Amino acid sequence: MTETAHPRTAPLRAHAEIDLAALRANVRALRAQAPGAALMAVVKSDAYGHGAVPCARAAVAEGATWLGTATPEEALALRAAGLSPSQVRILCWLWTPGGPWREAIEADVDVSVSGLWALEEVRRAARSAGRPARVQLKADTGLGRNGCQPADWPGLVAEALRAEAEGTVRITGLWSHFACADEPGHPSIAAQLTRFRDMVAYAEQQGVQPEVRHIANSPATLTLPESHFDLVRPGIALYGVSPSPEIGTPADFGLRPVMTLSASLALVKHTPGGHGVSYGHHYVTPGETTLGLVPVGYADGIPRHASGAGPVLIGGKWRTVAGRVAMDQFVVDLGGDEPEVGAQAVLFGPGDRGEPTAEDWAQAAGTIAYEIVTRIGTRVPRVYVNEEPDGQDG
Repeated sequence: MTETAHPRTAPLRAHAEIDLAALRANVRALRAQAPGAALMAVVKSDAYGHGAVPCARAAVAEGATWLGTATPEEALALRAAGLSPSQVRILCWLWTPGGPWREAIEADVDVSVSGLWALEEVRRAARSAGRPARVQLKADTGLGRNGCQPADWPGLVAEALRAEAEGTVRITGLWSHFACADEPGHPSIAAQLTRFRDMVAYAEQQGVQPEVRHIANSPATLTLPESHFDLVRPGIALYGVSPSPEIGTPADFGLRPVMTLSASLALVKHTPGGHGVSYGHHYVTPGETTLGLVPVGYADGIPRHASGAGPVLIGGKWRTVAGRVAMDQFVVDLGGDEPEVGAQAVLFGPGDRGEPTAEDWAQAAGTIAYEIVTRIGTRVPRVYVNEEPDGQDG
């Protein structure tokens, strides 16, 4: 997991500032969007690059009663960090054969099951642990990834109920995931909701008594109240990033981006016109100018696809990556300006101080803002600010 750092006392090559007050305010805003449902803070992939443990603690302090992880290692790390079952439930959903089922059961982690192979491994692990496993059955309602197909659902439900009767399993949840909730009006949304209701109804008719039923991800939490059921699972929205420009900006939903990524200029130099810049000379200076060296590159998670397009705020002005992004650095044309070496280059942040946003970088790289924040690597330290609530944030 990403190293936890505190406000710096010396300049850093680069750092990602994580504003936990913004995260707490986002939790409040998301809970207000779904007042009748519990909230699961999805902290998979190291909290989308923001740091799983600090973000999980902040979300739980603000009322999140569940945490969501992809891998079992992520779930177990949260328990090891002191996020106890008495504080928060944890769901883990991405399993492969031979996974640490027993460890998860002993850590009181809810495990997701999509097929009979997984159910059988859970039963064996539960017998070994000497206690029942908390199991959530996942339905494939149309996404086509993980989850049990409708045709196989009766068999999985029947086996899960047999396992529950023998005392190796407690069925705690029924759940699914949307394919196109970030595309308002897409016909698959209504179709998936109908299928989910039908599959939940079937399971309950057979005797399943789940604690929670859930399908709503970030876009559904924000725009589809009919999908909220017992629990909503915001991920990217928790970190103040819109799931899709089509559904609105973060500000439209009262959200604020949590991460600000910046670096210290490593060099400022004069160059003549006609000077090639970076690999391949895809950028050539149009005239005499100054170049600034920003000491982060694709090894830090800066997308190479944003070469020639990625925006950076330096000295109060937007600049653009000049030429290719390299492994450890990229260059900007400063147009004759001469900021000091060590001056701050802000790659992205909330945007309200003139800096680019993660969405701006997503547009430049031809990707989504999820990828921009999640890919920021571990050699960029996270610096946590506003760790302790001071009255009402926001």
